[in-house]
Amino acid sequence: MPKGIEDFIKMKLSGEKIAMITAYDYVQAGIAAEAGVDIVLIGDSLATTVQGKENTISVTLEEMIYHAKMVKRALKEVFTACDMPFMSYQVSAEQALTNAGAILKESGVNAVKIEGGKTVAGTVKRLTDNGIPVIGHIGLMPQFINVLGGYKVQGKIEPQIEKLVEDAKALEDAGAFMIVLEAMPEEAALSVQNNISIPTIGIGAGRHTDGQVLVFYDAVGMLPQKPPKFVKKFADSRSALINALKTYGEEVKSGAFPSEENIYR
Repeated sequence: MPKGIEDFIKMKLSGEKIAMITAYDYVQAGIAAEAGVDIVLIGDSLATTVQGKENTISVTLEEMIYHAKMVKRALKEVFTACDMPFMSYQVSAEQALTNAGAILKESGVNAVKIEGGKTVAGTVKRLTDNGIPVIGHIGLMPQFINVLGGYKVQGKIEPQIEKLVEDAKALEDAGAFMIVLEAMPEEAALSVQNNISIPTIGIGAGRHTDGQVLVFYDAVGMLPQKPPKFVKKFADSRSALINALKTYGEEVKSGAFPSEENIYR
């Protein structure tokens, strides 16, 4: 059985960090499972990674479910969550309930993730009251970039920190079992951490959160562009893959591939 909500609470209480990674297909999910991560997130970041778009706004509910199905197929023993995409939960709590229910029923994931603080607390409560586990997400919220004015660090001044704390408390009170804190000073994340009892997962939020999340492509070094400051590349798989395909092309052209060992007799 995969870890569950109570397990994450126990990890927080014991000081054991929670490792979360995104995945968008069956192969990535299998790699994440073999690596032993605690949570796999089907992020709406698939828009900017898999689809090559500038932001996450345009990804659809159907696309999220499609990718969640592929990921969940590889994850029998890993807790899995799926982002609710832009405008799949903002219209009403009833709309959110319908769409979140569709994500869980069609893909089999364990939870959904929603961006927003106090403004979505009522929606979070509607979902959790109906048996749908919810991860919150505050700080830099990619679905809100048109309001935030781009990908900017949040919580640099005291009023912003106070709002982050208020948002986190509202999400906890509404029933969220975990909150992602994105792109904020370490001190702001610590203020949130000290005012709630549910686990926090940081992405560009410093060292004091209960766990960390990175985008799969960032963590393994597959993207060509320079990553954000908070990203650590744990491998340079892009160069390795390019070199592998270069060698493949050279061997095809020279006739070295296929060799005797690759031929049926």
